[in-house]
Amino acid sequence: MAEIVQQIREENESYEEKVIEIRRTTKVTKGGKNLSFRAVVIVGNRSGKVGLGIGKAREVPEAIRKAIVEAKKNMIKVPIMNGTIPHEVIGRQDASKVLLKPAAPGTGIIAGGTVRAVVELAGIQNILTKALGSTNALNLARATINGLKDLMDPKKVAELRDISVEEVYKGVKKKEG
Repeated sequence: MAEIVQQIREENESYEEKVIEIRRTTKVTKGGKNLSFRAVVIVGNRSGKVGLGIGKAREVPEAIRKAIVEAKKNMIKVPIMNGTIPHEVIGRQDASKVLLKPAAPGTGIIAGGTVRAVVELAGIQNILTKALGSTNALNLARATINGLKDLMDPKKVAELRDISVEEVYKGVKKKEG
């Protein structure tokens, strides 16, 4: 019962979509060439949830629709603190790497197009990023998602280490004796 209620809430939540890339692909067959399209779409609610989807179809709108459906299935939760990420992280996917660094309030989103789309729709307002290695749009988007997946919530870290949230940031003082 609780699962059904949660599904209904998720469907009613308003998500924004951003098409990152539409690529024309061709398959050569005996009878000629078969054209199709691949769409890469990011979906997010600008408050900590973001997903990536890829759709392939003969027509562009159908490919985009498929990508949106897949992106909604692959949503991840991103811990956001004071409009930025809790700590530095490097996301990796194949030959692409993305460095994600927390930034002070007022910095804004310092990122390239693909990484910016993912980070914006996740709801992060202040972040510094740098794409390292390959700048292929799909791999950069996946690397960013992988980096955001690896982020740990400070409350969860404090729980795991049996210390306060303040000690997570400032360090645990050694006991003398």
